[in-house]
Amino acid sequence: MDTRLTRALTSVTFTLAVLCGLAFVGTGIAHLLDDGSVCVRTGFWANAALGDLPIGTGVEASSSTTRLCQEDPSAAQRIAGLGSELPWLLFAALALLLFSRLLKAVVTDGPFTDAVAGRLTVLGWLITLGTPLAGLVVGWSHSWLVDSMAPIVGSGPEFSGPMVLVLAGLSAVIMGRIMREGVRMREDLEGTI
Repeated sequence: MDTRLTRALTSVTFTLAVLCGLAFVGTGIAHLLDDGSVCVRTGFWANAALGDLPIGTGVEASSSTTRLCQEDPSAAQRIAGLGSELPWLLFAALALLLFSRLLKAVVTDGPFTDAVAGRLTVLGWLITLGTPLAGLVVGWSHSWLVDSMAPIVGSGPEFSGPMVLVLAGLSAVIMGRIMREGVRMREDLEGTI
């Protein structure tokens, strides 16, 4: 196993995790301190005429009805506007941080150890549970923001995100369990010899 490559990958993933964390904090602060308009894109009314939409007070809609902007947004609208960006940045920062810790354990302890199996399982559970959670937060905040600007029946909560990551997370959980059993079997074998 090439430990130099693994060490370099550990440093790169840790750096990316820190950058995602800084982007999370910076985006949150910048949007909360910004006093400009809050905009959201939607394709729900793609075939409707602009005059047919129940657009709220102070909302500008583009002619294609895919972009709505609230000129003087409420605090709830600002928070909902953050809900479309922040969950995925937080998810990425946490996943990269756990992956970096996993690689660090591989370098220091070796690939087939209990620590690596445990960290792989934790990473798998984060991906398995974090993907739908972040997708729900993004979808719900997006649909609430659209509804606050142009309320209409039928524009309910959405889900956003790549659900295939759930399969990858479950695979990591299963591999972590398999590795943990392999480590125990190896320890039992070493104890009998």
